[in-house]
Amino acid sequence: MVRTFCLLLTLLLCHSGLAAAPFDHHRWDKLLKQYVVTFLQGQSSAVDYQTWVQNQTELSMYLTALEKVNQETFNQWNANDQLAFLINAYNAWTIQLVLSAYPKLDSIKDLGSLFRSPWRKRFVSLLGGTYSLDEIEHEWIRSPDRYRDPRIHFAVNCASVGCPALRGEAYIGNKLEDQLQSQTHLFLSDRKRNYVANHTLYLSPIFKWYREDFEKGWLGYHSLNNFLGDYSESLGLTASQRETLKADRMKIRFSDYDWRLNDYLVTD
Repeated sequence: MVRTFCLLLTLLLCHSGLAAAPFDHHRWDKLLKQYVVTFLQGQSSAVDYQTWVQNQTELSMYLTALEKVNQETFNQWNANDQLAFLINAYNAWTIQLVLSAYPKLDSIKDLGSLFRSPWRKRFVSLLGGTYSLDEIEHEWIRSPDRYRDPRIHFAVNCASVGCPALRGEAYIGNKLEDQLQSQTHLFLSDRKRNYVANHTLYLSPIFKWYREDFEKGWLGYHSLNNFLGDYSESLGLTASQRETLKADRMKIRFSDYDWRLNDYLVTD
């Protein structure tokens, strides 16, 4: 009954012109397909910054289009359309930040200073304000009052080798569930970042930095082991290792993070 009412309300809003159409990310999708190079069926990727830096017109047009979206329009979208918009915006502005200094950097960290990281620079024009990448990620994308989905950590990209792969297509609201699930499986299947050795599960430090996001009850997950248990096949765990993980007896360690720029010219 409730779902029927919500569907009727949505149709009524669309018919009355009160509901805004989802944002068109086709320009960003085209850029990703053109400049992102994927490896191992998508487990990792690199960016052809050398070519991209020579032609930034399309990226500038996309960022300008993002800037024109106001809060009222954003609020009319459903949660998946909102989240796709924010993830794409984060990734696009990160690319723009790198291109602003390329090739005179080896890591995105080079764009910060001793007193301020690049993620705290307020240079992103979005929804009527000027924000930092940190604010977009931690106050919006990760907000427990908004989306609560920990899989976003496999979608937002920090332009580093250690980061989950930058997906070679834009995130789209009506495809977001499949895209986030795909990103999760791909990242956990990457043996450079997540693997078992000497009876120990080595994980990307992403799981250490954001462990709370995997334990706050999304889809009933209240522990990191609980979450990982449902992706044990992607982690390549044996039946015995799965049981050890499920029983909370699996030793977990966190690997080092590779902060080198995810540049196609230098990525291993």
